[in-house]
Amino acid sequence: MTGGDIAGLIAAAVFAILVALLALPIIKLGKVFDELTATIKSLNSEATPLLGEVTKTVSTTNAQLAKVEDITNNFSDASANVSALSSLVSSTVGQPLIKVASFSHGLRKAMKQDGAGAAENSGATSTPKAGPWES
Repeated sequence: MTGGDIAGLIAAAVFAILVALLALPIIKLGKVFDELTATIKSLNSEATPLLGEVTKTVSTTNAQLAKVEDITNNFSDASANVSALSSLVSSTVGQPLIKVASFSHGLRKAMKQDGAGAAENSGATSTPKAGPWES
């Protein structure tokens, strides 16, 4: 063996060691990709039922919201009916009450004037006190 042959063998051995050192990270990276593939398969198998449950929950929520919308519409109709009933009672009962109050006020005034005229005729000087509702 000559010196060139020995140098070639050393170079070949160094190159083999270099290839072996570079092969180890590539092998580890392959294992990482295998684990990543297994994790993705696991997530996929778990996510499919979860998406089914979410879809069921959303459809149930939509049904409940439709019921709440019906209740809200009924409440709105009831409020409108109460408002109409209040207006009806106000116009039915309120107007006659105003007329009765006006009539009684006029009657009090008439009685007061008749009482004042009778007191002047009899010569009395005292006048009755007026209440806070009388003018």
